[in-house]
Amino acid sequence: MIADYVRISFNSIRHRKLRSWLTIIGIIIGIGSIIALISLSQGLQNSIEAQFASFGPDRIIISAKNFQGPGSVFAGITEKDVETTKRIGILRSVSPALARQAQFEYKDKIVFSLLFSIPAAEYIESFADFSPKLEAGRHIREGDKYVVVIGYSVANDMFDKEIRINNRITINGKKFVVVGIQKESGNRDEDNQIATTLEAAREILNEPEDVDMIIARAKSGQDIESVADKIEKALKRSRDDENFQVITPKEIAAQINQVLGVMQAVLVGIAAISLLVGGIGIMNSMYTSVLERTKDIGIMKSIGARNSDILWLFLLEAGMVGFVGGFFGLLLGIGISFGVGEIASQAGIPLLIKPNVYLILFGLFFAIVVGIISGVLPAFQAAKLKPVDALRYE
Repeated sequence: MIADYVRISFNSIRHRKLRSWLTIIGIIIGIGSIIALISLSQGLQNSIEAQFASFGPDRIIISAKNFQGPGSVFAGITEKDVETTKRIGILRSVSPALARQAQFEYKDKIVFSLLFSIPAAEYIESFADFSPKLEAGRHIREGDKYVVVIGYSVANDMFDKEIRINNRITINGKKFVVVGIQKESGNRDEDNQIATTLEAAREILNEPEDVDMIIARAKSGQDIESVADKIEKALKRSRDDENFQVITPKEIAAQINQVLGVMQAVLVGIAAISLLVGGIGIMNSMYTSVLERTKDIGIMKSIGARNSDILWLFLLEAGMVGFVGGFFGLLLGIGISFGVGEIASQAGIPLLIKPNVYLILFGLFFAIVVGIISGVLPAFQAAKLKPVDALRYE
């Protein structure tokens, strides 16, 4: 019996090729949009989580609340805050850092980029462990001053000529020797970054006491949130204001995920509208099919078909339309997400797109459900037709 339902439904769809495909296209666009948007947002989330994993689960950043990131003029963190943080006994390292825009010159070309600096003696402990691996050269070490480790794009793309180990670049008028070149990470900020010693950065920026942020690492076995709370309490006691923030990777990830969740909900809601239009298209197509096959329904009922048989026949047909639309919509959505992911990656915005079996199954199931729901009213109309009236229909 079920095989007969499938055969009849398939033949009906096949005989109405143009109308069926016009209906199916609406489902393809709706499902494709939803799958692509969810996949891209999940890819962005995966990328952010991967970056925070490399950031280090034991690392804590202390900065001013009004610190707007690299290039911010006023930071509000002082050397006194550094000393206060160092006195907390559950930290394995505490390092002041500067992150400023600076002028770089190489072979007569001038560019502006991020200059990140940290004390030479603490470079490996507080920074190098979480940076991209080196492609060539070495890290900054104790005793260094006018040296730099540069990102992949700085070495290969930023200037007219490639920079190599032991080449000299000029930063704010001062010559620095390139001692290390990082591997390409796919993260634009990291690949465009130039790192040097805090001592040299303060000199060329003429900021002898400035601190933009403090990078602290908790000792092994310590609860990172508890450590952050103790740092916050210690700084509140030593400062005249509370214009600072203590940030853990978990907090940053939670904030970003919250924003991504809202963005994903809005985008999926917009995409769902096209799916709703596709569902209305199925309903309209099924009503037309009922009218065209009224006599056929009368014949089937006159030879013993029950109302439930007619009902299931039309519901199955609507479900098949949803299935076909969902299948091709999945292919479209997956293709779009991987295509956009590749383009974004080439632009320096890594999106870790991964096939999600649950999302694929959900998309296909959802398309079938939309098809069946859209076919309910036309199916009931067909099932309620009386054989005599159906056979008389012209």
